[in-house]
Amino acid sequence: MSLNFDAQAALGFVVSQTTHIEREVNETVYPDIQYPALIPVDTSGHPWAQTVTYYSSDKFGKADWINGNASDVPLAGTERAKHQTSVHMAAIGYGWGYEDINHAMMLGINLQADDAVAARRAYEEMVDGVALNGDATKGFQGLINNSGVTAASATNGGWGAATEDQILQDVNDVILAVATDTAYTSMADTLLLPYPKLNFLATNRLGDTQMTILEFLRRNNTYTAMTGQQLTIRAVRGLETAGAGDTNRMIAYRRNPQVLKMHIPMPHRFLPVYQDGPLSWIIPGVFRLGGLDIRRPKEVRYGDGI
Repeated sequence: MSLNFDAQAALGFVVSQTTHIEREVNETVYPDIQYPALIPVDTSGHPWAQTVTYYSSDKFGKADWINGNASDVPLAGTERAKHQTSVHMAAIGYGWGYEDINHAMMLGINLQADDAVAARRAYEEMVDGVALNGDATKGFQGLINNSGVTAASATNGGWGAATEDQILQDVNDVILAVATDTAYTSMADTLLLPYPKLNFLATNRLGDTQMTILEFLRRNNTYTAMTGQQLTIRAVRGLETAGAGDTNRMIAYRRNPQVLKMHIPMPHRFLPVYQDGPLSWIIPGVFRLGGLDIRRPKEVRYGDGI
């Protein structure tokens, strides 16, 4: 059996392998990537759009009593504001060396997908970071540090010394703040906490009962009381120092595309294989990212110092 493989044969083998590998990569789930469960994602924009344009609106007008012959009928209307988010190109790919390819060809085995999985993982990590923390180099702000969101100090901050009632008050205050800021037309349905704080709630019992503070909170919170729906409570990395003075921060918001949205006009895609040197083959990966828009900042609220 001849062991002399030419570059063209190696290229053909790599091309045939990438279809299988990309299918495997697309099926891989990354459970510790946070943004898909926290932020609605919009991929509907044109992949090559330079900006994503959207409009926010606010209604005005109030019905009132009038004389039957009056000509001054109260009018309702809508105020619209135009916003644009820039879209930027990014990349992460993978590749193999000549030895790896020919070894696989000789043995009749598939090329390993590890590097392709690592590339997709790197993409997810970058999007996760931009969604949550923003990117100052592109003018993006994230979910946990947006300057348009109102931040208030928790009344009973520093839960280590707070009673169960005081902790519940702090949480319900930040949930209720969204309702009061929107004249009770919107309710925060999601609560994000730093990992240590969620762990504290999950491991400390309510008084002398067998129920943890977290279990009690899930059943007894402003959102559930007003809507009958369960409040989503999750821990998020980075909240330990996101508050004013590098303190713990909690976030209450309504998880809805009308409130916030992550723009990814071009999700990560692998491009065709090419030989970039005498002994290496590259599979480029590219994507275009538009950052996070918080369209209705009144429906998001920060509580600092917990």
